Amino acid sequence: MRRRWYYWKQHLRANRPLFILAAGIFAGAAILLSFRETVDGAAWEWFRIYGVQTAGHVMEQWFPPFKKDENGIFRLFEEKPVLFSFLEEMAENPDSTEDPAYEKMLARKWEEKRSGKKEEETVAKTTEASQEEETRAAGKEEQESEPVGEVIARKPAGQGIIREKLADYDYMMKNFYSVHPTTTAGRDLMNAGDFLSMDLSLETDGENPQILIYHTHSQEEFSDYPENPSATIVGVGAYLTELLEAKGYQVIHDTSVYDFRDGKLDRSQAYTYALEGITGVLQKYPSIEVVLDIHRDGVAEGTRLVTEINGKPTARIMFFNGTSQTPDGPIEYLPNPNRDANLAFSFQMQLKAAEQYPGFTRKIYLKGLRYNQHVRARTALIEVGAQTSTYEEARNAMEPLSELLCGVLKGEDQ
Repeated sequence: MRRRWYYWKQHLRANRPLFILAAGIFAGAAILLSFRETVDGAAWEWFRIYGVQTAGHVMEQWFPPFKKDENGIFRLFEEKPVLFSFLEEMAENPDSTEDPAYEKMLARKWEEKRSGKKEEETVAKTTEASQEEETRAAGKEEQESEPVGEVIARKPAGQGIIREKLADYDYMMKNFYSVHPTTTAGRDLMNAGDFLSMDLSLETDGENPQILIYHTHSQEEFSDYPENPSATIVGVGAYLTELLEAKGYQVIHDTSVYDFRDGKLDRSQAYTYALEGITGVLQKYPSIEVVLDIHRDGVAEGTRLVTEINGKPTARIMFFNGTSQTPDGPIEYLPNPNRDANLAFSFQMQLKAAEQYPGFTRKIYLKGLRYNQHVRARTALIEVGAQTSTYEEARNAMEPLSELLCGVLKGEDQ
């Protein structure tokens, strides 16, 4: 419910003139009521019938503090307005659901109202990533919207990014991040030097689990499903588990279903259910230090998120970070003491990808809310390809991803 309160505030701000006008009308009605003896009889009768009754009805329904006393006079603020109580209840009883698809839909609707664009125009431009890839699918080169992939794709590994320029906030944000309008990412939060200096290394342990892989949206499928029953995000997670175990890490792959309830797809509470599930796993295996939520993105049909690595068609991936803050400030009911480490974790992998696997990653996507990334410092939400990707492409992506992950966990020259 808290996210609805956020959009209520945006709505109230956008329509502030209307609310001011309404307040003026009510104030005028109150003034006329107080001086009704001086108003001409016929005019008063008209006002009583068409003005007072309407205003009174509205005030009694939405603003109960406007109540009549024994003399028939409206008295203000004798009790809390229903509208205000409703909004306060929304704020005081937050729903911990954090579904990116739901948030994307709400944000899109808000942007449509604010900008006045038609819905069909917005649907064709759901996210910056889909815009980039639609351009690519049309046979055009990617433009400035994703300069990292644009620059590196034409150069040997390691030559596309100028590390010395990472201290430049504008350079870093332009080349590495896409920021959703539901959040902010200022200079106080985004510091490449801090991200790179953070030690996220982790020694392998042959006995105790160290990595947890799970899927908040386990029902996400790829283009060759159901012909290939394995073509799901869970199948992709199983292959990543194999690769990491081959590198010496003990991995738990949680295949629990969090987005399917009562025989139907239901993602409205998926993050809530997932948090309950992984909390149990982490309590059972406190040795786990790395938590990976593996997803599959959704883009416009016809969009292809694919590149080539080591001669194999490979789905492009995107690191996704929740910031636990809106443009209005921190989301108090979604604290994340590990936010800085989460951001450093994704940034270190993103930088390695830019240098070692040009064009493999899309920009890191920053958005409000938390997405259960508070559970560990080394937590990442990773979008693998999209619904238009094949299972082979998504599976192939796990090979460079496992290398990036291991590179960071081994502390290789950040």
